[in-house]
Amino acid sequence: MQLLKKLVVAIAIAYPAVAMAQSTRELKAELEALKTHVKKLEAMIEKVGAQAAQASSAAAAAGGQAAQAGAQAQELAAKAGETVDVAEFNRIRIKTEAMEDASEANGFKNLKVSGYVDPTYIHNRNAKTSSFVFFNNNSNVNGSSEAFGYDNTFFGSGMLNLEKELEGGTKFKMTLMPSKGAGAGYNFGNLVHEATVSVPLGDLSTRLLVGQFPDWTGYEFIPSTQNKLITHNLLFDFSAANFYTGAGVEFIRGKWDTKILLGNLNRSRIDTAQRQTPGLFYRVDYAKGEYNGFGFSGIHSGFGEKKENDSLGRDFGRVDLLEADAYFTRGDWNLQGQLAYGRQGATASNGYNSDRQNWWGLSTLASFKLTPRLESIARFDYINNKRNGGGVFGSTFGGVCQDVNGNDANCPDGRNGFGSGMVYDGANWVVLDPGTGSNRLALSLGLNYALMPGVNLKGEYRYDRASANVFQTSDGDYRRDNHVLGVSTVVSF
Repeated sequence: MQLLKKLVVAIAIAYPAVAMAQSTRELKAELEALKTHVKKLEAMIEKVGAQAAQASSAAAAAGGQAAQAGAQAQELAAKAGETVDVAEFNRIRIKTEAMEDASEANGFKNLKVSGYVDPTYIHNRNAKTSSFVFFNNNSNVNGSSEAFGYDNTFFGSGMLNLEKELEGGTKFKMTLMPSKGAGAGYNFGNLVHEATVSVPLGDLSTRLLVGQFPDWTGYEFIPSTQNKLITHNLLFDFSAANFYTGAGVEFIRGKWDTKILLGNLNRSRIDTAQRQTPGLFYRVDYAKGEYNGFGFSGIHSGFGEKKENDSLGRDFGRVDLLEADAYFTRGDWNLQGQLAYGRQGATASNGYNSDRQNWWGLSTLASFKLTPRLESIARFDYINNKRNGGGVFGSTFGGVCQDVNGNDANCPDGRNGFGSGMVYDGANWVVLDPGTGSNRLALSLGLNYALMPGVNLKGEYRYDRASANVFQTSDGDYRRDNHVLGVSTVVSF
C-alpha cells in the first residue's frame, strides 16, 4: 500500500511537469522517464507481495502442525483414560499397604543393614612371616596362639552392622565382628563389637547412652572402611582403650557434641576379686566449619589388678589417657593430627614398678587424591617412652631376661618395640639399662584405589624404628627397626 501511495504522488507531481514542458521533445523525454520509474515501482510491489504470500503459507503450515500435535495429545490422553483399570489399581494399592504393614510388624521399618570384609595380606621382615590375614584372633586369651601387634590388629576382619530408629527417636545399634571385635581381645569368642542404645531425654539433642561402646579416642577407627591405611597409628594401638561398658549422657548443642560415660574399661564385668574400679570416659567434638574441626577425649579408670598404695600414697591400679585431635579436609587434601599423653601404675619396667609409667606421643596423617579414584596417604607417629624402662598401655613385656650385671630384668616387647634396649655381650642378648626405655616412631606410605562402588584396594609400606634394640627377629636377635608390607581388599555395602 505504501508503494501505491508513492506511485500516485509521483504521477501527481509529474503532470504539472508535463504541462510546463516547452517542447514536444522535452515532453516525450519526461514521459519516457516517468514510464521507467513506474515500471521500477511495479517490480518492487510484486516482490513485496511474493514475500508476504510466502510468509503467510509458512504460518499456515505451522498452525496445521500445532493443531495436529494437539489432536494427537488428545488422542493419547483418551487412550490412557480408557486403559486405567480401577480394580487393578485398587489391588496394587491394597498390596502395597499390606507390604508396608508387614515390614513394620517384622521390625524392618527404619532398619539399616551394612557391613564389610577386608581380606588382607601382610609381610613382616623381622618375623619372616608372609601370610593372608582374615578372621584370625588378635589376642592370646584362653590359650589362643595369636598375639596383639601392630601387624595384627583389627584388619583382616568382617563386620555386620544393624541400626534401627524407633518411634520417638530412640536409636539401637548392634555390630557383630567375629574374632577381632573390640571385645574379642578380652572375652575370647565374643562376636559383639558394639551394642548401644541412645534414648532421647526430653528432646533429641539430649540423650541417655547405655551399652558397650568401642573406644572413641583419636582420629582413627576400628572398622577398615573408616581408615585410609591398613594398619593403625601407634597412639591408636598402644595409648587407647578397646571399649567401654556402661551408661552416660550425650549433649548436642549447636556445633558441640559431648559424650560422658561411667563404666568398665575393656571389661564386660568388673572382677571384684581383683578390686578393679569403674572409670570415667568422655569425648567432646566441635565442628568448626564445613572443612575442619577438633575434639578431645579422656579415660580415667582402674584397670588390671589394683595394688595397695605405698608409703607415699601412690595408687598403682589406675590408668589415665588424654588426647586431642583435629582434621582439615578441603578439595583433594585431607589432614589429620593427634596429640596424646598417658600414665599407668604398676607398668613401669624392670624393678621400677613403684613408679607410674608415663609417655606422650603424636600422630599426623596427610592424604591427596591423585585422581578421583586414586588417593595417596602418608602417616607419621612418635611415642616418647624412656621413663622407668618404658612400657605403654597397649604393650606387654616379653618375659624375663638378664641385664648387663646378671640381674633379672623384663625383656622388651619384641614384637611391637617397647621397653628397655638389648645389647649382645658376645654370648647372649642382655638388657643394657633396665631404667631406660626406648622411644618409637613409625612412617607409613600407602595408596587407596576405588576400583568400583563398594570396592577399595589398599596398599601400605610401613617402617618402624626405635631408639634401642627392642625389635626381636625370628632368630632371637634384636634390632632397632622393622619393615611391614600390606595389601587389602575392602568390600562394603
